[in-house]
Amino acid sequence: MRQFIVSIQLVLIGCSIGYFAAAASNPAPVAGNTLKWAGCGISKLAFMAELSKAYEKKTGVKIDLKGGGATAGIRQVTDGQVDIGASCRANLEGAVEERNAYQVPVAWDAIVFMVHPSNPVDTLTTQQARDIYTGKITNWSQVGGKNDPIELYIRRGKISGVGRTLRELLFSNYDQEFPAAKFVVASTTPLEEGVVSNPNGIGATGVSSAQKRAKEGKVKILKLNGKEASFDNIKSGQYLMYRPLYLVSNGTGADPRVKDFITFALSRDGQAIIRKTGTVPYSEAMGLVMKQVEQYDKATERGLFGTAAKGK
Repeated sequence: MRQFIVSIQLVLIGCSIGYFAAAASNPAPVAGNTLKWAGCGISKLAFMAELSKAYEKKTGVKIDLKGGGATAGIRQVTDGQVDIGASCRANLEGAVEERNAYQVPVAWDAIVFMVHPSNPVDTLTTQQARDIYTGKITNWSQVGGKNDPIELYIRRGKISGVGRTLRELLFSNYDQEFPAAKFVVASTTPLEEGVVSNPNGIGATGVSSAQKRAKEGKVKILKLNGKEASFDNIKSGQYLMYRPLYLVSNGTGADPRVKDFITFALSRDGQAIIRKTGTVPYSEAMGLVMKQVEQYDKATERGLFGTAAKGK
């Protein structure tokens, strides 16, 4: 029920985008010159660098980007360590640390599976992906590859943006264990770097991060059910594992500069900057919101359960 409510909230927020865009096509300069930011590396790679640079040019306000992960992007805002955050997951039900976090969706991301460029496998089905993570499929030859062991990389904990979304969309279980994992790492960077250096490796990450490594020839992004995680396929929902990317403020007393930056991100100029990075702007794929509701309904029918509200 919590995720369903979140999805409905996304609809309401999305309906407000036109208003915010009109109000912020030329945001006024605000007092002060630096905001501290923490958040998921995927949001940072997807659009934050370009968006913050444009905002600084327009207003003179610099945004200091530090990273830290989705959980930090929520909790460091609510406890006052930083001014603004970014997250690739919704607030956790029952997590007191996230109670005052106010999330606004500004873009869409997708979870992708990436492998070493030398791996001949090009696509997985959702069932094959489940079987890899649960250990039912252990050799690449079982999915059309070489006779080599599959070496799975996962994030430690269950509430990272990628980890929680993967559990929800692929398993309908927030507490799902991944017994097949050979490498359990602390963050996205070592997960991706592990796959870069391992011909037998596979791991899940955000498409924005994976695409940058793929362009450098360091990884290959697998299709899912024959569909690429392209801009158009994410925008239309044909690539199934999509999710919103949020900006986060402290709902009990956000700095006016933070509110101004979020308004800028939702403006026509801000959404155009996000689009230019290759990331789908939230305002351009509002149909995905209702698809999210449908996804959650189907997950509920399959028995979505679990909390995983603690940990990293």
